Amino acid sequence: MRPLDPLGTDAAPAQPDLNLLRTFLAVYRSGSFTAAAQLLGLSQPTVTTQIRSLERQTRRELFERLPRGVAPTAVADELAARVAGPLDALAEATGHGPRESRAEPVHLAGPAELLSTRALPALAPLVTEGVRLRVTTGLTEPLLDELRAGRHDLVIATSRPRGRTLSAVPLADEEFVLVAAPAWADRIARRRADDLPAALHDVPLITYAEDLPILRRYWRHVFGRRLNCRAAVSVPDLRAVLALVTAGAGFSVLPRYLCAADLESGALVLLDAPADAPINTGFLVRRPGTSDNPHVTLVRDRLLEAGRTW
Repeated sequence: MRPLDPLGTDAAPAQPDLNLLRTFLAVYRSGSFTAAAQLLGLSQPTVTTQIRSLERQTRRELFERLPRGVAPTAVADELAARVAGPLDALAEATGHGPRESRAEPVHLAGPAELLSTRALPALAPLVTEGVRLRVTTGLTEPLLDELRAGRHDLVIATSRPRGRTLSAVPLADEEFVLVAAPAWADRIARRRADDLPAALHDVPLITYAEDLPILRRYWRHVFGRRLNCRAAVSVPDLRAVLALVTAGAGFSVLPRYLCAADLESGALVLLDAPADAPINTGFLVRRPGTSDNPHVTLVRDRLLEAGRTW
């Protein structure tokens, strides 16, 4: 009787060696040959060659090649489930797995506003205990691409990652609110009647991006109509939007966490209080594969704990 191949058939002529399986697992977890090569310290052509060799040996296609990265097939899912545990255990037993002595800086990335006002203050106690952080700000999709390539350990994402190569857990919900300074709020209230969008039509609009993504979503969700306004000011930092609106430049839609203090002090006024306000869920995404840095887990656990109160 011929020995079974890793997928449980009797058709494979040879058993894949551990190097091929390690490379397979790195590609499976990172979602691309390039990212796996960086994680393994190999060249991208070497990773490609090893995966092709494994596919020849198993006589199965393991990955679907995509314009950006790869997607595992059902066969790859089955193989990963069978080899991940033993390979991780072997790596740890041979000194290549998690070790308490490895405490390199934790590379954390996410939106500048959420990092500055919520995430980093929550991590301050860990910093006093010796955790080192290297922080990158940016938009979710480019940061997730960099995560797959091994540049970050954790990413706070404003949407759930697509595909099955990244593991994400909900971090916190952010509620969006329609706000203006008191002087504008009084003027809007006097001419509001029963049509708030119409009353806002001539008020300067302060926005995060020229295509008005947050405001358009609010208009669809709350008013059931399209937003037909042009921005008076577009600035790619919600903290700058908040500063402008508080200073009386106009109105905007902001995450409640960002302007809660100004609402409480009266520096800002809610223009609308819908029963079903728009909500966006943020996710905490960890770099694929195992990490030998115990501080990554400390940061992850602290963020998930703090996120319940945001």
